[in-house]
Amino acid sequence: MRRINLAEFQFAIFTSILILFGSASGLFAQTSGKTPKQPEISDFRLENGLQVVVIPDHRAPVVTHMVWYKAGSADERIGKSGIAHYLEHLMFKGTSNVPAGEFSAKISEIGGQENAFTTTDYTAYYQKIIPSALEMVMTYEADRMENLTLTDETVLPERDVILEERSQRIGSNPSAILGETARAMLFKHHPYGRPIIGWEHEMLALTKDDAIAFYDKFYTPNNAILVVAGDVTREIVAKLAKATYGKVKRRAEPGERNRVQEPEPIAAKYAEYFDKRVTSPSWRRTYLVPSYNSAEGNDAEALDILAVVLGGASTSRINQKIILGDKNATAAGSYYQGGAHDMSTFALYGVPRGDVSLEVLEDAIESVIADLIKNGVSQSEVDRARSRLIKTTIYDRDSQTTMARIYGAVLAMGGKIADITTWPDRIAKVTAADVERVAGKYLKKSRSVTSYLRPEVTN
Repeated sequence: MRRINLAEFQFAIFTSILILFGSASGLFAQTSGKTPKQPEISDFRLENGLQVVVIPDHRAPVVTHMVWYKAGSADERIGKSGIAHYLEHLMFKGTSNVPAGEFSAKISEIGGQENAFTTTDYTAYYQKIIPSALEMVMTYEADRMENLTLTDETVLPERDVILEERSQRIGSNPSAILGETARAMLFKHHPYGRPIIGWEHEMLALTKDDAIAFYDKFYTPNNAILVVAGDVTREIVAKLAKATYGKVKRRAEPGERNRVQEPEPIAAKYAEYFDKRVTSPSWRRTYLVPSYNSAEGNDAEALDILAVVLGGASTSRINQKIILGDKNATAAGSYYQGGAHDMSTFALYGVPRGDVSLEVLEDAIESVIADLIKNGVSQSEVDRARSRLIKTTIYDRDSQTTMARIYGAVLAMGGKIADITTWPDRIAKVTAADVERVAGKYLKKSRSVTSYLRPEVTN
């Protein structure tokens, strides 16, 4: 079967929306004065260190099975960029017990679905199946947790595949080219500045030994999380997990993630890119801010609300002033990516209308920010933003796959289940003063990279 690989580019929407600690946690927030019934979530560990999370949902005879490894592109050795994503591909090449393609074929035979994706902080593999197939899937997934076999005959052709993927996702996309450059400028020291798919010159040099070394260090049960959601019970999952994953030996101790940290930014940075393929210019400014995992106090919660007040809703300042009011843009807004183990980003963006220049659009957006910082926000704006965060995420609870992804992502980034379940109380305490404070604290040009994407001018 054809396997869809969700790497950095296809997975961008998910990482910017669903796995935000705030947005994800909002699934359990109160709305209209009523508290939605929470699933009876179980959390336990096997003797080999594998964390297991069970999310029962008996509305349909379907199960989502996910394995999350706490290893992403930010955990790669310097000079080996792209190895985490490369290994994701190679995990489908078979083991000493199972030939390549058999696992996928079994999933296809029962009409199931499978996928895998790599981000900066984790790599995940999942299957959506009927409940009776859970033991089979656990057996196969546990097998490739410890018995992956790689040869040059299988590794080298797959390297060509990821290189082609980079060409299609980056090389053929002017916006992605500029975005990759801007991110490297924003994270000039932290490994988040590396593209998840890797730098091309380093990808060309990746070997079988590089993949095996990454696998041996990080793909050990004590560095993994098993999330099972759907028509299951804790008892069934515990029994099957012990019989399959419980037999996998812990063969490494990855330890705590003590990555090098980004120094405090002191100067504004600018990136400009011209390309003949650009049909519509665009502007973007990205600020270095803390994530939910690294923030002090309630800064992350306040940034979540700030993003909605500023440019994340139809009632936002940017939409009302720039799109509907002055009509300087056809699209503009803001968003906060709170889901990360270390520092993260807050972004503003805009696409000018007609002959409006990027500079005019930039001035207009800056004036909205300046007005917010100078004159503050109203409590009604904060209340509307809080309500929007809750209402736009609570419905995701209807999807067992989304639930599995939320819990897996939060835990893989260093969070705890309590970070999800206590979010409503934390977001409820955010005040207008908190929003004003984080706006003044973090929306400084010295903390940002501003990007200009323009059509190539020919004489």
